Amino acid sequence: MENQFENRIDLSDLVSKTQGVKNEISKYIVGQQQLIDLLLIALLADGHVLIEGVPGVAKTLTSKLLAKTIDAEFKRIQFTPDLMPSDIIGTSIFNAKTADFEFKKGPLFANIVLTDEINRSPAKTQAALFEAMEERQITVDGKTYPLDPPFMVLATQNPIEQEGTYRLPEAQLDRFLFKIHVGYPSLEDEGIMLMNFHTNSHIIDLNKINKVLNKAAINELKKLTTKIVIEENLIKYVTQIVQATRKNSGLFLGASPRASIAILNSAKANACIQNRDFVTPDDIKFVAFPVLRHRIMLTPEKEMEGVGVDTIIQQIIDKVEVPR
Repeated sequence: MENQFENRIDLSDLVSKTQGVKNEISKYIVGQQQLIDLLLIALLADGHVLIEGVPGVAKTLTSKLLAKTIDAEFKRIQFTPDLMPSDIIGTSIFNAKTADFEFKKGPLFANIVLTDEINRSPAKTQAALFEAMEERQITVDGKTYPLDPPFMVLATQNPIEQEGTYRLPEAQLDRFLFKIHVGYPSLEDEGIMLMNFHTNSHIIDLNKINKVLNKAAINELKKLTTKIVIEENLIKYVTQIVQATRKNSGLFLGASPRASIAILNSAKANACIQNRDFVTPDDIKFVAFPVLRHRIMLTPEKEMEGVGVDTIIQQIIDKVEVPR
């Protein structure tokens, strides 16, 4: 819907750039609009994303396409049970010419890092990744190497395959801004996808994808996002939603204060993409689901009843009074 208000901040460049990214991805991905929107929001809010879905729903491809539309360094790491921390952060190698050790940077030294099947690697490797995500730096042999901004980790995991996987602890899950569920395509979208395969228009040449953004532009757009206005009563609304997760009888674990900050920042980013320089309750409701779903834990009773985390979040949002 077109913005009915006069913006105090010029968001035209941000809106055109984010729409350009969506257009590029949509050339190859049918549907999944919410996934694309949330990835862009996370990019503007300077957060990392955990993408969960069954195999074959274009999780990896969408992440790769997003990275390709950004003129920034992209690396993909396939997590496996034998993956070691040095395989992702790098290692010191002895140089015979200089008679000294040289640090060879690993694939984590990139702007967009896609970690496929993150729950397939052991805890030590996961810990090395999460340190980089939180600190935006990597320490090897007592020396610290800062990671160039923007730095964003897109991690995928398969929710149904638990054989040979290592469950991510709650403290590490909390480091992700969003957990996005990617479902099956609709009947219409799957029909379009099959037609594309039939006509061979599904073949993707990554070299032909237009680069809409670059590192400098992303950093400027992030600065714009921080200027978005949010009224005091809406800040209170965010805190009430998060506080309600800690008092809900169906939850064993409520959301941390980091969740409140995540909702605030991502609601601002969503407002930007919608061409508004102020946050509305709908922005908060929209981002509450991906922000909260990996930060709260159901009680065993609710799990046995088959109640989903999203159901509890919806109940909480329905109960908390929306500010006028």
